[in-house]
Amino acid sequence: MAYIGGDIIEITYNHPTLGSGTFYPVSGESATVDNGGFRSDDEANSIAGNGAMIDIMKRVRWSVEVACAWSLGEQEDTLKLAELASSPELSDWTFTHVSGTIMGAKGKPVGDIQGDTGAGTFNLKVSGGGILENK
Repeated sequence: MAYIGGDIIEITYNHPTLGSGTFYPVSGESATVDNGGFRSDDEANSIAGNGAMIDIMKRVRWSVEVACAWSLGEQEDTLKLAELASSPELSDWTFTHVSGTIMGAKGKPVGDIQGDTGAGTFNLKVSGGGILENK
């Protein structure tokens, strides 16, 4: 199996009442992808007196975080993200990798929504329940 790194080249959303749109990640920037699911805590002290492991499990939501292109003069992207973040309804999201792989799930923008005037970017983090899967 060949392992392919590289850019996420397009992010799309489709919201039931706010419509659909596209965000464009900056080329050459790393993206963080967490498919979500169950995790066992990495805690050295999670052990019983008899030496048996105490497995503390937590469920984490999926997330994708990437830097996207942004201009102070055209704040439509960050304003739309604020709308999507404030909505109680989730959007359908897709993340297209340069290899042709498309991942997707239901979620919403989370965390800070701040543009960087020096870099001309904003960090987009989208997260949701369930698992981020290949489409």
